[in-house]
Amino acid sequence: MLKFLKGVVAGSGTGLKDLPYNIGEPYGSAWGSWVHYRGTSKDDGSSVSIFALSGSNPQDGHLAAGRNGVKRLRTVRHPNILSFLHSTEAETFDASSTKQTIYIVTEPVMPLSEKINELGLEGTQRDEYYAMGLRQIAKAVSFLNNDCKLVSALTWMPLTASVVVTPTLDWKLHAFDVLSEFDGNNEASTGPVLDMDGMKFVNWLISCLIYEIFTAAKLVKTEELRNTASIPKSLLPDYQRLLSSMPSRRLNTSKLIENSEYFQNKLVETIQFMEVLNLKDSVDKDAFFRKLPNLAEQLPRQIVLKKLLPLLASSLEFGSAAAPALTALLKMGSWFSTEEYSVKVLPTVVKLFASNDRAIRVGLLQHIDQYGESLSSQIVDEQVYPHVATGFSDTSAFLRELTLKSMLVLAPKRLEFLWLSYGLYCFSSVATYYFRIFAEISFKTTVIQVDEEPAIRTNTTILLGNIAGYLNEGTRKRVLINAFTVRALRDTFSPARGAGVMALCATSSYYDTTEIATRILPNVIVLTIDPDSDVRSKAFQTVDQFLQIVKQYNDKVRHQEWNCGLVEGFRFVVWFVCVYIGVFGL
Repeated sequence: MLKFLKGVVAGSGTGLKDLPYNIGEPYGSAWGSWVHYRGTSKDDGSSVSIFALSGSNPQDGHLAAGRNGVKRLRTVRHPNILSFLHSTEAETFDASSTKQTIYIVTEPVMPLSEKINELGLEGTQRDEYYAMGLRQIAKAVSFLNNDCKLVSALTWMPLTASVVVTPTLDWKLHAFDVLSEFDGNNEASTGPVLDMDGMKFVNWLISCLIYEIFTAAKLVKTEELRNTASIPKSLLPDYQRLLSSMPSRRLNTSKLIENSEYFQNKLVETIQFMEVLNLKDSVDKDAFFRKLPNLAEQLPRQIVLKKLLPLLASSLEFGSAAAPALTALLKMGSWFSTEEYSVKVLPTVVKLFASNDRAIRVGLLQHIDQYGESLSSQIVDEQVYPHVATGFSDTSAFLRELTLKSMLVLAPKRLEFLWLSYGLYCFSSVATYYFRIFAEISFKTTVIQVDEEPAIRTNTTILLGNIAGYLNEGTRKRVLINAFTVRALRDTFSPARGAGVMALCATSSYYDTTEIATRILPNVIVLTIDPDSDVRSKAFQTVDQFLQIVKQYNDKVRHQEWNCGLVEGFRFVVWFVCVYIGVFGL
């Protein structure tokens, strides 16, 4: 069944000294005689995996098979097959002997057995994750067997050594040293040749892989495969068909993927939907993403964060996901630490501000309280605010209102960036730009203070009250009193009048006594007989507050006048005494 290797292909590269990667610590396991090392790129420090195979004789059979593995891995591309990056073959020295070593550099992966121990999943969550991984390996084997007419010979024990796991927790197939064409009649084949029985043998080997995964033990004797106590009931019928004693009756991997009940679970179905998102219509997408936040709560947390969230972020960035996906992204992102959130969630959120999709823009502004504080001041100034500011003149009233509310978070961030960038060394320039920023914001808000939507007019007044502290005295005098008295207090919408009254209270320290007595109190007193009881109550509160300010001013003036009178009296007494002494003498 397994014929001898008929051809080999040497690895690429010129030697270890030219390998553009650093070799780190080895993992505890690998397939066959290979050693699996952690590695990093010398160019950018990114992580990789480096596999090494050594032999004392350049014509050693293991090396010949290894070269075949390099060739196959380099030429076969599939999402569930380990991604090849680089390879080389070099002489290495071990004590007094010289060895020939093949190096393969791939995407960063971890041995399956070690990743399973690290995750520590149990119960339903473990079965869901195993179903996801086994489905991926079955797809890889089906691709090789059915599409490429190649046989993926998982021939090393334990078979779990032929499977590795990516940082996104995907299972990937490798160990292609004896990957071969199965057309036994084609003597012109350029690589190792296996017959049709070899293809069926691979299906049998998948059942061995299933056994090792669920029993967490290395398969030693084929008789052990009869012990099915650890195999899930929904997978057992397919497991037994894979083990059929008659090769012709063994289950093809494509049928395993399509028909197995075991693969029908929430995690697999969710990942599968995300992987074919571009093929779904808008109705299905919308329904899926609205359910996703609650569904994510039920899935294994580590798989959600390392597998599902990156898929979701990518689909949002490239426009294939519907706007409700943003809610799911932010919810999942909240499960990260602050540092991970800044790396894995915020970059996607920032990119979405440039989206022309109004629904995405609305979603971003609706949830700004969830991520706004995590945005750096520089990102706000350079990448976020320019896009948000367009919302002041948007035709959608709802978007204009959300734009206003977002300024409570974004406006202070712009100021912070200014001070961090320029400091106090050019205070006048900084101050000028700073005041221009908030003059611009206040101008835009006062323009839409006469918006046709009453809720927007109300929120405009509230925003002005909140950013008043960032305005310079000249801008405050030009903007605030007119905005609050001429516009807000005379608005036909009672909540807008109430907002104007409360905004005056909140900014009372910015007005002098003359402005209070001549421009503010006369306008507020009118509202003490307003038809709306809430407005009347706020008006009385405001009148009392400003009258107290006027009274304090009056007391201060009277005290000053009394002091002045006392001084003048003292001067008169001194003058009188001096005159008396001058006329009458002592």
